[in-house]
Amino acid sequence: MTQPVRPLRADAARNRARVLEVAWETFASEGLSVPVEEIARRAGVGLGTVYRHFPSKDHLVRAIVSDRMQQVIEEADSLLATGDPAEALFTFLRAVVFEWGATDVGLKNALANSDIKITARGVREPFLAIIDKLLKAAQRAGSVRPDIGAEEVKALVVG
Repeated sequence: MTQPVRPLRADAARNRARVLEVAWETFASEGLSVPVEEIARRAGVGLGTVYRHFPSKDHLVRAIVSDRMQQVIEEADSLLATGDPAEALFTFLRAVVFEWGATDVGLKNALANSDIKITARGVREPFLAIIDKLLKAAQRAGSVRPDIGAEEVKALVVG
Protein backbone atom coordinates (compact mmCIF):
# COMPACT_ATOMS: atom_id res chain seq x y z
CA MET A 1 0.00 0.00 0.00
CA THR A 2 1.37 3.41 -0.95
CA GLN A 3 1.80 5.99 1.77
CA PRO A 4 0.01 9.29 1.07
CA VAL A 5 2.31 12.19 0.31
CA ARG A 6 2.38 14.58 3.22
CA PRO A 7 2.45 18.28 2.51
CA LEU A 8 5.66 20.08 3.42
CA ARG A 9 5.87 21.72 6.81
CA ALA A 10 5.73 25.51 6.58
CA ASP A 11 9.46 25.92 7.31
CA ALA A 12 10.38 23.25 4.75
CA ALA A 13 8.19 24.93 2.13
CA ARG A 14 9.85 28.28 2.89
CA ASN A 15 13.30 26.72 2.61
CA ARG A 16 12.43 25.06 -0.71
CA ALA A 17 11.06 28.33 -2.08
CA ARG A 18 14.16 30.20 -0.89
CA VAL A 19 16.48 27.66 -2.53
CA LEU A 20 14.55 27.97 -5.82
CA GLU A 21 14.60 31.77 -5.65
CA VAL A 22 18.34 31.93 -4.96
CA ALA A 23 19.13 29.25 -7.54
CA TRP A 24 17.10 31.11 -10.17
CA GLU A 25 18.87 34.41 -9.46
CA THR A 26 22.30 32.79 -9.26
CA PHE A 27 21.96 30.66 -12.37
CA ALA A 28 20.53 33.62 -14.29
CA SER A 29 23.40 35.91 -13.38
CA GLU A 30 26.32 33.45 -13.26
CA GLY A 31 25.32 30.38 -15.26
CA LEU A 32 24.66 26.78 -14.37
CA SER A 33 28.17 25.96 -13.18
CA VAL A 34 27.63 27.52 -9.73
CA PRO A 35 28.04 24.72 -7.13
CA VAL A 36 25.09 23.57 -5.04
CA GLU A 37 27.11 24.43 -1.93
CA GLU A 38 27.11 28.08 -3.03
CA ILE A 39 23.35 28.04 -3.66
CA ALA A 40 22.81 26.65 -0.15
CA ARG A 41 25.11 29.28 1.38
CA ARG A 42 23.37 32.14 -0.42
CA ALA A 43 19.94 30.76 0.50
CA GLY A 44 20.96 30.56 4.15
CA VAL A 45 20.23 26.84 4.41
CA GLY A 46 22.34 23.75 4.91
CA LEU A 47 23.46 21.60 2.02
CA GLY A 48 21.31 18.77 3.37
CA THR A 49 18.24 20.99 3.05
CA VAL A 50 18.94 21.53 -0.64
CA TYR A 51 19.48 17.81 -1.23
CA ARG A 52 16.29 16.90 0.66
CA HIS A 53 14.30 18.86 -1.90
CA PHE A 54 16.54 18.27 -4.92
CA PRO A 55 18.45 14.96 -4.83
CA SER A 56 21.05 16.24 -7.32
CA LYS A 57 22.13 19.46 -8.96
CA ASP A 58 20.48 18.20 -12.14
CA HIS A 59 17.12 18.08 -10.30
CA LEU A 60 17.58 21.65 -9.08
CA VAL A 61 18.59 22.90 -12.53
CA ARG A 62 15.65 21.11 -14.15
CA ALA A 63 13.22 22.67 -11.66
CA ILE A 64 14.54 26.15 -12.45
CA VAL A 65 14.84 25.71 -16.20
CA SER A 66 11.46 23.95 -16.52
CA ASP A 67 9.78 26.86 -14.79
CA ARG A 68 11.64 29.34 -16.99
CA MET A 69 10.75 27.38 -20.14
CA GLN A 70 7.10 27.44 -19.13
CA GLN A 71 7.31 31.23 -18.96
CA VAL A 72 9.00 31.34 -22.39
CA ILE A 73 6.27 29.14 -23.88
CA GLU A 74 3.50 31.25 -22.33
CA GLU A 75 5.14 34.40 -23.73
CA ALA A 76 5.31 32.83 -27.21
CA ASP A 77 1.68 31.73 -27.04
CA SER A 78 0.57 35.21 -26.01
CA LEU A 79 2.56 36.69 -28.91
CA LEU A 80 0.84 34.29 -31.31
CA ALA A 81 -2.51 35.41 -29.96
CA THR A 82 -1.81 38.94 -31.23
CA GLY A 83 -2.75 37.78 -34.73
CA ASP A 84 0.39 38.68 -36.69
CA PRO A 85 2.49 35.50 -36.95
CA ALA A 86 5.56 37.26 -38.40
CA GLU A 87 5.57 39.88 -35.66
CA ALA A 88 5.06 37.14 -33.05
CA LEU A 89 8.05 35.16 -34.35
CA PHE A 90 10.39 38.14 -34.65
CA THR A 91 9.35 39.62 -31.30
CA PHE A 92 9.94 36.24 -29.67
CA LEU A 93 13.37 35.86 -31.29
CA ARG A 94 14.38 39.39 -30.23
CA ALA A 95 13.29 38.61 -26.67
CA VAL A 96 15.22 35.33 -26.61
CA VAL A 97 18.42 36.92 -27.91
CA PHE A 98 18.42 40.43 -26.47
CA GLU A 99 16.38 40.13 -23.29
CA TRP A 100 16.52 36.59 -21.94
CA GLY A 101 19.86 35.77 -23.54
CA ALA A 102 21.44 38.89 -22.09
CA THR A 103 19.97 38.56 -18.61
CA ASP A 104 19.54 34.82 -18.03
CA VAL A 105 22.88 33.04 -18.41
CA GLY A 106 21.41 29.85 -16.95
CA LEU A 107 18.65 29.66 -19.56
CA LYS A 108 21.18 30.40 -22.28
CA ASN A 109 23.44 27.61 -20.94
CA ALA A 110 20.49 25.22 -20.81
CA LEU A 111 19.40 25.99 -24.36
CA ALA A 112 22.96 25.52 -25.58
CA ASN A 113 23.28 22.36 -23.42
CA SER A 114 26.47 23.69 -21.85
CA ASP A 115 27.92 23.74 -18.33
CA ILE A 116 25.93 20.80 -16.98
CA LYS A 117 24.19 17.76 -18.37
CA ILE A 118 20.50 18.56 -18.43
CA THR A 119 17.81 16.20 -19.60
CA ALA A 120 17.39 17.28 -23.21
CA ARG A 121 13.63 16.68 -23.23
CA GLY A 122 13.23 19.16 -20.40
CA VAL A 123 14.70 22.09 -22.30
CA ARG A 124 15.50 21.38 -25.91
CA GLU A 125 12.24 19.77 -26.98
CA PRO A 126 9.82 22.37 -25.56
CA PHE A 127 11.99 25.16 -26.96
CA LEU A 128 12.09 23.58 -30.41
CA ALA A 129 8.34 22.96 -30.25
CA ILE A 130 7.52 26.60 -29.54
CA ILE A 131 9.94 27.83 -32.21
CA ASP A 132 8.34 25.38 -34.64
CA LYS A 133 4.86 26.62 -33.73
CA LEU A 134 5.84 30.27 -34.27
CA LEU A 135 7.82 29.47 -37.41
CA LYS A 136 5.05 27.47 -39.07
CA ALA A 137 2.52 30.21 -38.36
CA ALA A 138 4.83 32.78 -39.97
CA GLN A 139 5.47 30.44 -42.90
CA ARG A 140 1.74 29.92 -43.46
CA ALA A 141 1.35 33.70 -43.50
CA GLY A 142 4.07 33.92 -46.17
CA SER A 143 6.43 35.94 -43.94
CA VAL A 144 9.18 33.33 -43.63
CA ARG A 145 10.72 31.03 -46.22
CA PRO A 146 9.24 27.52 -46.11
CA ASP A 147 12.65 25.78 -46.17
CA ILE A 148 13.73 26.96 -42.71
CA GLY A 149 13.19 24.68 -39.72
CA ALA A 150 13.14 25.06 -35.96
CA GLU A 151 16.61 23.48 -35.59
CA GLU A 152 18.15 26.17 -37.82
CA VAL A 153 16.40 28.96 -35.92
CA LYS A 154 17.49 27.48 -32.58
CA ALA A 155 21.09 27.30 -33.84
CA LEU A 156 20.97 30.98 -34.77
CA VAL A 157 19.38 32.01 -31.49
CA VAL A 158 21.65 29.97 -29.24
CA GLY A 159 24.78 30.74 -31.25
